[in-house]
Amino acid sequence: MAKVIKVLAVDDHPLLREGIAAVIQGEPDMELVAEATNGQEAIECFRLHRPDVTLMDIQMPGMNGIDTITAIRNEFPDARFIVLTTYQGDVQALRAIRAGASGYLLKNMLRKDLLDTIRVVNSGKRVIPPVIASNLAEHMVDDVLSDREIDVLRSVAAGNSNKLIAEKLAISEATVKGHIKSILSKLGANDRTHAVTIGLNRGFIQN
Repeated sequence: MAKVIKVLAVDDHPLLREGIAAVIQGEPDMELVAEATNGQEAIECFRLHRPDVTLMDIQMPGMNGIDTITAIRNEFPDARFIVLTTYQGDVQALRAIRAGASGYLLKNMLRKDLLDTIRVVNSGKRVIPPVIASNLAEHMVDDVLSDREIDVLRSVAAGNSNKLIAEKLAISEATVKGHIKSILSKLGANDRTHAVTIGLNRGFIQN
């Protein structure tokens, strides 16, 4: 049998947590293992339960969701997060992705999209709703990538190594490294995965 997806819900509103529990209840492939009302509780719950996917509210009293994601990922680098928010694409969306969120979900989409989003994020993929990606792109119009840089970024997104990218594009590995350095700089990305995320959100590359 497939492994049950362990889910942690972090939100300071009890009604929202109850809604999440109601959606997840009865799903044979997932279990809500814990709930937390703030960032510090979330960190403690994560250490105790080691969830596969954490649903994280951005706006919470005390430690906000983005700082909580950063703190948990510093301790557990492979932790997977879906950010929950009522906002459609302000700067917090980009900050959440930079912090390491794999999914971004509007709270009014929970009943319709929550289960699929959990499953996709658990599989190692990212989920950014089109409305969020569109709004992010409007705020990220600087530093256009060259056609070659887009080719490289697309190959990075496909999971290719520098060596394989070099072979596919008929360029040297050193040139690939130079392109990636330029891409990271232009996009303000921390690493290759982060660059792919930004590239997807801004529309440089598509899934």
